[in-house]
Amino acid sequence: MRIGTRSLAIAAGLALAASLTAQDNKAPDEKAMMEAMQKAATPGEAHKKLEPFVGTFDAKVRMWSDPSKPPQESTGTMTNSWVMGNRFVQQSFEGSLMGQPFQGTGYVGYDNVSKKIQSVWMDSMSTGMMYMTGTADASGKAVTTKGTMSDPGSGRTVPVQDKITVVDNDHHTFELWGKGPGGKQMKYMEIEYTRKK
Repeated sequence: MRIGTRSLAIAAGLALAASLTAQDNKAPDEKAMMEAMQKAATPGEAHKKLEPFVGTFDAKVRMWSDPSKPPQESTGTMTNSWVMGNRFVQQSFEGSLMGQPFQGTGYVGYDNVSKKIQSVWMDSMSTGMMYMTGTADASGKAVTTKGTMSDPGSGRTVPVQDKITVVDNDHHTFELWGKGPGGKQMKYMEIEYTRKK
């Protein structure tokens, strides 16, 4: 980051922090605010636990629209890489879905302030973005997040949740769940990822 841009970002952060602190009727402490901002911006152990997702993976996709019927199956390739100084994992998917070419991109990171894993996803089969927030277990091998996605069938935004399980450094799985017929929870999608050698 250039010095001018960094200075601008710091000044904006200080101004926001001072404003929020003033709302709490406390005098702003510039040094303390700078230290807090630096701490919030520094990748830590929680970010290192995202490392197993970094790389290029073959993907086997199963998707259900009706839990009583067999899933539709397809394949693809997911390429994940660190961006912004190992603060976020950028995801890029290429494959097919429901017999059509499919592209997707997303970002996953850990927010030091909220202590939550956050993600955003967008793809070529929607004009909406899916936002998710959640936590990992102590090992970092099981990540559960909740959020919303646009549902073209109902014309509304609907709640969803997903689970990512790290099997080992070369394999992980993704499951997406939401409401199905009768309002019961059902698995919408399952993806098995295997690292390319």
